[in-house]
Amino acid sequence: MRELLEQLVTEMVDKGIRFDDAQREFEKRFITRVVQQSDGNLSRAADTLGVHRNTLTRKIKDLKIRPR
Repeated sequence: MRELLEQLVTEMVDKGIRFDDAQREFEKRFITRVVQQSDGNLSRAADTLGVHRNTLTRKIKDLKIRPR
């Protein structure tokens, strides 16, 4: 896992991807995956992520994620 992450970071830096863009994309994909694994149950997804449900709802809105 560590090696894959290091390769990804190196590639992103080499391509000039900005930190805020990388962070936003990571959050969007990570949250989307957890919500999918929780079958759209935001309370369960928030618990898995270790955040309050309201925080997750705000992130979903800010990142324009479409929960299923």
